[in-house]
Amino acid sequence: MSELARPVGIGFAARGKVSDVVAWAEDARRCGMHSVWIHDSLYERDAVSYASAIAAQVPDIRIAMGALSTFTRAPALISMTVSALDEMAPGRIILGLGTSIPLRLAQLGIPYTPNAGVESVSKAIDMLRLLWAGQRIPSATPNLPPIQPMFPPVHRVPIYIAAYRTPFLQLAGLKADGYLARPAESIPNMTRLIGKLRKASLEAGRDERAVDVAGYLLTHVDKSRREALNRAKREPFVIYMMSVLSNFSLKQAGFEPELRDRIMVAWRAEDFHKAAELIPDDMLDAFMLCGTPEEVAEGAARFNSAGMDTPIIQPVVQEDEQIQLALEAAVLYGSHATKELSSVFERVTISGSRGLQTEHHLGFAARFWRKFSAVVEIARPFSFTASSIPVLAAGAMALALSKFNLTTFLLALAASVLLHVGTNVINEVYDVRNGVDSITSPRASMALLKGRLTEREAFELTGGTFLLAILLGIGLIALRGWPVALLGLIGLVLGYGYTAPPFQYKYKALGLPMVFVLMGPLMVMGAYYVITGELSWSSLIVSLPIGLLVTAILHGNEWRDISDDARYGVGTLSALLGRKWAHIAYISLVTGAYLAVVVAVLLHALPETSLLALLSLPFLVRSIRSSELGINGQQRAIAKIDLETAQLHAAFGILLVIGLALGGKV
Repeated sequence: MSELARPVGIGFAARGKVSDVVAWAEDARRCGMHSVWIHDSLYERDAVSYASAIAAQVPDIRIAMGALSTFTRAPALISMTVSALDEMAPGRIILGLGTSIPLRLAQLGIPYTPNAGVESVSKAIDMLRLLWAGQRIPSATPNLPPIQPMFPPVHRVPIYIAAYRTPFLQLAGLKADGYLARPAESIPNMTRLIGKLRKASLEAGRDERAVDVAGYLLTHVDKSRREALNRAKREPFVIYMMSVLSNFSLKQAGFEPELRDRIMVAWRAEDFHKAAELIPDDMLDAFMLCGTPEEVAEGAARFNSAGMDTPIIQPVVQEDEQIQLALEAAVLYGSHATKELSSVFERVTISGSRGLQTEHHLGFAARFWRKFSAVVEIARPFSFTASSIPVLAAGAMALALSKFNLTTFLLALAASVLLHVGTNVINEVYDVRNGVDSITSPRASMALLKGRLTEREAFELTGGTFLLAILLGIGLIALRGWPVALLGLIGLVLGYGYTAPPFQYKYKALGLPMVFVLMGPLMVMGAYYVITGELSWSSLIVSLPIGLLVTAILHGNEWRDISDDARYGVGTLSALLGRKWAHIAYISLVTGAYLAVVVAVLLHALPETSLLALLSLPFLVRSIRSSELGINGQQRAIAKIDLETAQLHAAFGILLVIGLALGGKV
């Protein structure tokens, strides 16, 4: 089962039958969930035991312990535990570290101060990473042998810090792989904490987004929001969580501490009916997710928009019906199948009181700009050189031969770009549908992934651009005859079928050769015919370097995404070749374009002025250097390889167009 497009976890308390939790974890795996999180709470059951059972019986899904206390579990013990789990589930273990609730520690007679908590977690992280790497650690007692781990080095285990105070956020920014937000966190306060976390990462010399943000989202799902709210208010655990909210969290969300205090009095008196009457609906809306599966998915989307990378849906009632409803909500969120409303929530704005600004609350200009920017993003205008340069080159050749027709040139150029826009959009739709593009994919368009554009709107955009291209094509047919209809039909079918069924030739290792033919010979020769009414072998020669560089743009994209494509069973040519040969193919494509021009000039097939294209060599050098860094392990170096190659194609193509226009008859 492929993972959902957006990472989302399911959270369980360490209570109830272990076999039930294992079965629910298997359900989560089948749904494509990113991870299962087991919350470790003092005086309940042991979270590690539940995690071990899942690791032994449920494949593929990640298993997280969030969070183990460094006050009650020594780092050496945690390292031993994770070593065993890592053998059962290699590369699938996530470790959450924290200090536990001070009240619980005090009940055990364990002293706690915030500074001691930060120091404890910091030292634990350092010791764990050394032990997992197989390194010796000096003994805490002088004159004793060093500590030698007697287990093999473990796979890389991400460490998440579960805390909310500033020193812990600074520690997470400095050392951690992730930050685990506590249950019953409001979006305004979480946004504030994430801001501190990002700042701490930068101050530590790390990337601003080096630390993944996950968080428990307390959830109750029912057939209506009203029923979900009413049921949640009657739950003692929910009442308890509302009674222990901090003053700051309450004020950030727009509530007075006095309300919390009255709820606390009722909770301590076990007067749950009175406590339920005290809790307003919008208080639950601020600190947990209540409603139908669709409404819970929308709520998770709001947390995601506010900066939470991996929402963890945690049902407050841990029974089968609630688990299944929570999984349904998680799948809706993870596959973006939420209502349009969930897509248009702005990031939280704090203006005296709580509240989320939805798109419907924005002014017309702001709504228009959001939608327009989403359309521009999914259309990928940086790639339009791939469809415009072939037509420009054909026009330059016609101009040099005094056969240029401005009307047919402009119609051909507009139709070509419109077909390209439709192809880009439909490609994005099916990459998201098939799970190839996710929220963490490098350079994936976020217009669909973050819901600023719905899938229906994307299909409408595709249909609109294709329809306009067809109308322009009809005009060209009237001017140049029915051969134009054949050219247009081929372009339309190949553009739509790149990732869309029934062809989906991108996923069958046919993307590169088909794009070479479409954006090289077919487009250049077709455009030349449309502009002049004639066919020309010279246009075929011109099409070769142009087609090679267009193919290199696509190949760079496939090469960069080779891991994700292989993971989701997408059979691109790059995935079939493997990284080494994909790199060689990329170098061959970009250098082959220059070689083709030089050889054509030497054979007098192109004018000498075509060598102006060689002035783009600095772009070639940059692309080759990025590719070399990428094949040598620096994956970040090729994160923008498609953009860099598009810029290379643009520079090369524009200079070649100028050279052809100046060259005269060959």
